[in-house]
Amino acid sequence: MSAKKPNPSALHEKPGISPPEMISQSGMQHIKSTRKIQPSAQELIDGILTGDITLLSRAITLIESTNSIHLSKANEVINGCLPHANKSIRIGITGVPGVGKSTFIEAFGKYLTSLGKKVAVLAVDPSSTISHGSILGDKTRMEELVKDENAFIRPSASGETLGGVARKTRETITLCEACGFDVILIETVGVGQSETAVHSMVDFFLLLKIAGAGDELQGIKRGIMEMADAIVINKADGDNIRKAQLAKVEFNRALHLFPAKKSGWIPTTATCSAITQEGIDAVWQTILDYLELVNSNHYFLDKRKEQNQYWMMETIDEQLKSHFYNQPAIIQLLDSTKKAVQNDEISPFVAAQVLLDNYFKK
Repeated sequence: MSAKKPNPSALHEKPGISPPEMISQSGMQHIKSTRKIQPSAQELIDGILTGDITLLSRAITLIESTNSIHLSKANEVINGCLPHANKSIRIGITGVPGVGKSTFIEAFGKYLTSLGKKVAVLAVDPSSTISHGSILGDKTRMEELVKDENAFIRPSASGETLGGVARKTRETITLCEACGFDVILIETVGVGQSETAVHSMVDFFLLLKIAGAGDELQGIKRGIMEMADAIVINKADGDNIRKAQLAKVEFNRALHLFPAKKSGWIPTTATCSAITQEGIDAVWQTILDYLELVNSNHYFLDKRKEQNQYWMMETIDEQLKSHFYNQPAIIQLLDSTKKAVQNDEISPFVAAQVLLDNYFKK
């Protein structure tokens, strides 16, 4: 009796068609070879001044780098662009998560480009304190504006920077202005009550709110409300129109509790719908009215000078901190000092003094 043949398994691979070879090996080699070539500082400057978006993006990546070897080149690019900057309107836009910042910015940006303006959007996304990652999905959410040839959207991660902006947002503004953008929109991370840094780098500070979220009661508190030049209640459409109008009245009352601004400007409130475009033109007119006032009383230039001085001091603080943590002696001593603090062998204050003494000796 012949042996029984085993049944063939259904899970087996049949011979198929081999994938074709790459169409152009020479083309791939060209891409690989050119990708490694970094443009010089002068090439970046020349590209930015001629409106080259690709070189603008590469320059922003350079100045955002934390690598110490990139610092001198980044400073050269910034210094080369500085004489061609300070010609734009800088607008900070903030609000709690879910208020519709990205949708509003897209509608507002499209309106500005329809007026012939060149608009740069610097969108700052919060970074995770656990993974240190960031979604950076603003280009996806602004799918119409990203296709506009007169608009440029640059998402950045906030990293460990507080105040609602990224570490190098201020320098990025300079590069965008040198590239010829008329309006710079800075979308903050939306932390709600602590976005003070963005106020020190913009000309006009716009606070977005929504009705029915309990924010009306927050209006009597000092903080971000006190810094706002205008409050806009977004999502004023459909069944929410009446609620938005009531919220507008409440915010108007709250604004009267704050002291007068140095600029002489009285903050305004308005409603709008980024979905239906209702009220977007009125927001732009409010900004123009503000600019007319602060230019006539010279507050605009005075504020820009104060901001430059503030960012000089901030840069000193940042570079000192970076230099401290990049010292080999500090890196070597830091781990053992941390363990000593964790084990209560030394107090945090004494440990900090030991590290600082070691740093200044070096």
